[in-house]
Amino acid sequence: MRGFIDKLFGGFGISRGRRDPTSVRIGDSIDFWKVVDLQENQRLLLFAQMKLPGKAWLEFLIKDGKLYQSAYFYPQGLAGRVYWYMLIPFHFFVFRGMANNLIKKSK
Repeated sequence: MRGFIDKLFGGFGISRGRRDPTSVRIGDSIDFWKVVDLQENQRLLLFAQMKLPGKAWLEFLIKDGKLYQSAYFYPQGLAGRVYWYMLIPFHFFVFRGMANNLIKKSK
């Protein structure tokens, strides 16, 4: 749904293809995210390339066999703050589902 909204406002949406379906490298696009840092089997940092009232990153860390997922958002003005706080309840479900799916696929 977020990809559709992004496309309506002139963004990339989620229609961008991947360079390789099984590997990533810095600079690659994954949906509307850009890989900005990658440390094999440790860290993946993604930057949001969607239309937002601010800047957003999504980080995945693996430490001691556990997956840690963090979302960072730096709002621009009041619109950015309203956007973030309105979406907090949805992010809980989206990010939880994303982490669970990643764990299932890694086994």
